[in-house]
Amino acid sequence: MKNERFESAKKIYEKFGVDVESALKKLSEIPVSVHCWQGDDVLGLEGAKSLTGGIQTTGSYPGRARNKEELFADIEKALSIMPGKKRLNLHASYAVLGKDAGKVDRDAYEYRHFEEWVSLAKKLNLDGIDFNPTFFAHSKMKDGLTLSSPDEEIRSFWVRHGRASLKIAAQIGKAMNSPALVNIWIPDGYKDVPADRLSPRLRLKKSLDEILDGYDEKWVIPAVESKVFGIGVESYTVGSNEFYQNYAAKKGICCLLDNGHYHPTEFVSDKIPALLAFYDKVALHVTRPVRWDSDHVVLLQDELTEIAREIVRNDATGKVMIGLDYFDASINRIMAWVTGQRSMQKALLIALTEPHEKMKRLQNEGGFTELMNLREQVKGLPWSDLWNEYLLRQGLNDDFYSIVGEYEKKILKERI
Repeated sequence: MKNERFESAKKIYEKFGVDVESALKKLSEIPVSVHCWQGDDVLGLEGAKSLTGGIQTTGSYPGRARNKEELFADIEKALSIMPGKKRLNLHASYAVLGKDAGKVDRDAYEYRHFEEWVSLAKKLNLDGIDFNPTFFAHSKMKDGLTLSSPDEEIRSFWVRHGRASLKIAAQIGKAMNSPALVNIWIPDGYKDVPADRLSPRLRLKKSLDEILDGYDEKWVIPAVESKVFGIGVESYTVGSNEFYQNYAAKKGICCLLDNGHYHPTEFVSDKIPALLAFYDKVALHVTRPVRWDSDHVVLLQDELTEIAREIVRNDATGKVMIGLDYFDASINRIMAWVTGQRSMQKALLIALTEPHEKMKRLQNEGGFTELMNLREQVKGLPWSDLWNEYLLRQGLNDDFYSIVGEYEKKILKERI
């Protein structure tokens, strides 16, 4: 039986020159990398009880995953009600150490400590796994510094961790037959105005050079992620935007843009086409900042839609690697996971069903009045009818709240 609302909506879109069937097909093929750390408040599997390093999770909603088994189960449940193509995004702090717990530190982690994650990803038919060295929540963060530390013993430890992470990622990429994006973010900085801004950045540059020496270019896509500030490092961040963009350009690696890591008046949607003019690939961490990098659950808002538009209108769905990055402990964590991923997909759907070529032509011809009118018209297009059809074709619907609620009653409420 045909979905009458969808068929009606499709005809409306046809008047704007939009091929809806093509758009739905493209949407199903754009991978979104889903972060593992929403499920346990970024604590990882190393036994940490709290976060350090300029980040924190707030809230105490019951049901947090307390071990590997619970986290795996929650991830599987969340992914089962997410539409589209999905990847898994891991942090090194989620190593499954087993008998090595307490004996092996991060600088000696190996692929075997992540094989169970690979098995899970294959079981769930995921598109691949991305990887992040974990440069926070560790005793070897001396004075809040890692790769930029003036203490050579500390700096060298974190360099070894970075190198180990690249080796692990290469084996993960090979096992999944899909290159792994390896994102390097460090919390290094100073609470008050530093006396020396240059030396920490020279040490960071040296550390990155050592980490990236000889990595497997076939299976690893390295990226560096900047941040304007963090808790305890309000005055100076070593890994600033200017530093990393210049470093990435010089080394021929990837810049990762986190839309919570900039001044509130800056927009990542504007930065994407700027980088696409120079880089073959651009990586994203999609979050929802509230006044600062607060990592709220991604919702369908103007900037998210504008980010999606820049990806689509620049024919960059194969160039921009989309990953999610948020952690909210004040609400049901599975609900947070699914809501964020679906919001990203909704934004992409809206972008895929807009007449971008006509809009570009009007801009180039100076037809700004018609362009303004067209933009206002497309805001009212019935994209939600397309979304419901998209879900239906994947055996899903928009009522996932009841599914999550049932899982909470049966599984999450038993966790104390």
